[in-house]
Amino acid sequence: MRLPSFNPLLLVSSLATVVVPTSAEYVLRSSSLASCQENSGFTASLFDVVFTPNNLTASINMIATSSIEGHVIFDISIYAYGYPIIHTKVDPCEANLPGLCPMTSGKMSNPFNLPVTKDAIAQIPSIAYTFPDLDATVQVFINRTDGDRAGESIACVEANISNGMTVDLIGVKWASAGVAILALISSAIINGLGFSNAASHVASNTLSLFGYFQAQAMLGLCAVPLPPVVKSWTQDFQWSMGIIKVGFIQDILTWYQRSTGGEASTILDTLHTVSVQVEKVKRSVPFLDSAVGLVERSAGGLSKRAIETSYGSYIVYGIQRVAFRAGIETTNLFLTGLTFFYIFMVMAALCVVLFKGICELLVRLKLMQSDTFAEFRVGWLTVLKGVLYRWLLVGFPQLTIFCLWEFTQNDSPAAMVLAVFFFFGVVITLSYAAYRVIRIARRSVALHRNPAYILFSDPHALNKWGFLYVQFRASAYYFIVPVLVYIIVKGMFIAFAQRAGTVQAVALIIIEAAALITASVLRPWMDKSTNSFNIAICAMNFINSIFLFVFTDVFGLPRLVIGVVGVVLWIANAAFALILLLMLIITTGIILFHNNPDTRYQFMNDDRTSFMKSQTHLATTTELDALGATARGDGKLFKRSDLEDDESAMSNQEHTAARAGSPHSGPYSNGGSIRDSARNSVRSSFRAPVDPVSGTYPIEPHHLRGKPSGSVRAPSPFGASGSSTSLSHGTPTGSKPPAGPP
Repeated sequence: MRLPSFNPLLLVSSLATVVVPTSAEYVLRSSSLASCQENSGFTASLFDVVFTPNNLTASINMIATSSIEGHVIFDISIYAYGYPIIHTKVDPCEANLPGLCPMTSGKMSNPFNLPVTKDAIAQIPSIAYTFPDLDATVQVFINRTDGDRAGESIACVEANISNGMTVDLIGVKWASAGVAILALISSAIINGLGFSNAASHVASNTLSLFGYFQAQAMLGLCAVPLPPVVKSWTQDFQWSMGIIKVGFIQDILTWYQRSTGGEASTILDTLHTVSVQVEKVKRSVPFLDSAVGLVERSAGGLSKRAIETSYGSYIVYGIQRVAFRAGIETTNLFLTGLTFFYIFMVMAALCVVLFKGICELLVRLKLMQSDTFAEFRVGWLTVLKGVLYRWLLVGFPQLTIFCLWEFTQNDSPAAMVLAVFFFFGVVITLSYAAYRVIRIARRSVALHRNPAYILFSDPHALNKWGFLYVQFRASAYYFIVPVLVYIIVKGMFIAFAQRAGTVQAVALIIIEAAALITASVLRPWMDKSTNSFNIAICAMNFINSIFLFVFTDVFGLPRLVIGVVGVVLWIANAAFALILLLMLIITTGIILFHNNPDTRYQFMNDDRTSFMKSQTHLATTTELDALGATARGDGKLFKRSDLEDDESAMSNQEHTAARAGSPHSGPYSNGGSIRDSARNSVRSSFRAPVDPVSGTYPIEPHHLRGKPSGSVRAPSPFGASGSSTSLSHGTPTGSKPPAGPP
């Protein structure tokens, strides 16, 4: 079959990947031409073809070099998702193509337009103009037609096409970012109003959703060749990694890099003279390296950043691919992520300070009651520290990947210093925070037989360190350590294995499988619904890692299978992300307009609600709180940490018991040690006063009413996991309480 008046370059522009239309007019475009044969006699450093079917013309602008002389014929194949849909041959002499009959060696650099017949347009399926990110390729073999070597292929070129339709949409980015930010703000407001139980649920689900967005972005950062729809989908979530293009910020970062001894890349500035190919074929295949003549060059400051082909174009992959699609120079990517991490941290701090000022102003103007957000207004500095710590945890994945990646790039000495400072600084800071949480929990277990007591009753610990454990059940306070290790290990493989996509895919399967098994077995989150939410995210991340392994093509699967898997990944994750977003929006909305949102959630089994200051229990614990505050000498609002009180109280009790021979110490108390008796004394200081006549509590907690006064399972402060204790004089079960006065 032959098509009159039709050019292979035009056919290359007729079918392929699809990106957003800037107008209602159908457009097919190709912006790169790659060689697909070893020692190809036809190469192009610039290739730009725009085909508009409405006016039956194709505009071609290319800078090509040909070493072919004589008569040739073009053998053209068009593939959609790897499936051949059109195969034809074109004789340039019959098609009257200028300069191609016969072909002559030399350089071609003159733009020109070619007419296209209606018969040729009729062979292009209508879906090619409308389907987003269509995975289609046009491959052209140039074969000899004369001499003894007639029929031999002397060149091969391949191109991908775009129609302007894509799933990489600015609306998706703003919608996902807006929901996550508004949900975090809502959780902070709900917590400030005293509904800590509801606030912890909203915050936990929001951070889990944000982590899912980051996992989607990490797929795009891998060096595995991805189908077009997957590249576009993962690009929607790169904002969660701080990859956001702002023109003046890019200018500042380029200046900073050059002024500190670095050499900025200029790929984006040379697009009008050089083609940049987004890697589509697995780089580790030896044939690819020999076919396109890949060489690592140091010219132009592009070594370690983009691969330059022997004919002058560039190939980007992995992290570089994401930077190129975002319109950011690869040498600015690390500084871009770091800059926006810092900007968001400063904005979070300013929001806390501004909210503090607004609250104080409203109270002075008597537009707000003095006890509204009272605890926040007193301990706002501690809250500010907790907010900054929380943002360190949120930004930890992006800092890990980009800082470690910068170690392999060395964009400038100053950038290397920043990478070292931020990576090790954040790792040490979060490790110290995790250590503090574990230490506090162990002290709480030692003093009160329940880790939830100090972790959730001490406002200083809760506001400063709560970001690490509030989403977990009290007995799983340590789970933040596996989370940090998971982020570091995953980031190391993504950053250091940029030249080995298969290694990244295999590593991610193992990492995500371990995360899914751990989450399913331990179920460390605060309640059943939160566990289900997070386990579902872990399961989807594991499925995505399997898809990523399929894209490496280590099994030699047909391109059609790989293309279909890419579409399945997009549809599955789009549906999953939409469900999570709707769940978060609906839940947050109901909570904001609910009179008492804490009642929507079942109380956690770790008994944290007995220790947290929540509006739900204020009515039932007012008298006990007042008695406890009077006994401790505290006012309505206090700044001092209960943890510090525990430490000082224990120390004082030990010394007092040692000096005065307390009847509750050493040899006088069932063989217990001085430290044990001091702990008993500290525990008793948190209890309501005991009636000296009856030896019982004068005010019986509502959850003990109707139970025998002998031995019961102790509630707070001992916690749900506490052992049976006597309500007489706070002594352990089995010990005889001292007799009361006659």
